[in-house]
Amino acid sequence: MGGNMRFFLIFLAVLMPSAVQAADAVALSSTVFVERETTGTDGRARVELFAPKVVTPGDRLVFILSYRNTGAQPAANFVVTNPLPTTVEFLGSPDETALFSVDGGRSWGTLPTLKVRIDDARWREAQPEDVTHIRWTMARPVKPGSSGKLSFRGVVR
Repeated sequence: MGGNMRFFLIFLAVLMPSAVQAADAVALSSTVFVERETTGTDGRARVELFAPKVVTPGDRLVFILSYRNTGAQPAANFVVTNPLPTTVEFLGSPDETALFSVDGGRSWGTLPTLKVRIDDARWREAQPEDVTHIRWTMARPVKPGSSGKLSFRGVVR
């Protein structure tokens, strides 16, 4: 497959809406940005987020999941589950309550508690590049009309 076609397919996979799950009364949307270092007019380096037009291996991405309670009742204990595109390696999330899966969403835990099978007899500690899904459980009720954001970072493989 030609290089341009491969990058185009990666771009499409990254931009596909995340298959997030949440309570019926909670509306979800996702946005992805490319993080680039630029130089300001003062000559200082700074990091900016841009809407991606083309992404290539090594590009750093920021995923933002926005939620809003569209119902008439508080939404409590709803879960947001976001699979990572296979073309993206997980780099981190600022939310310490996030749980991760390294087996396609079958089991969950904090990254230090997860293991990846090497072969029939051996396991190793999971690494960020093993993450296949991220999950957040909203323990505090979200009032009707209230909203919030969740985020995580990745890099195009």
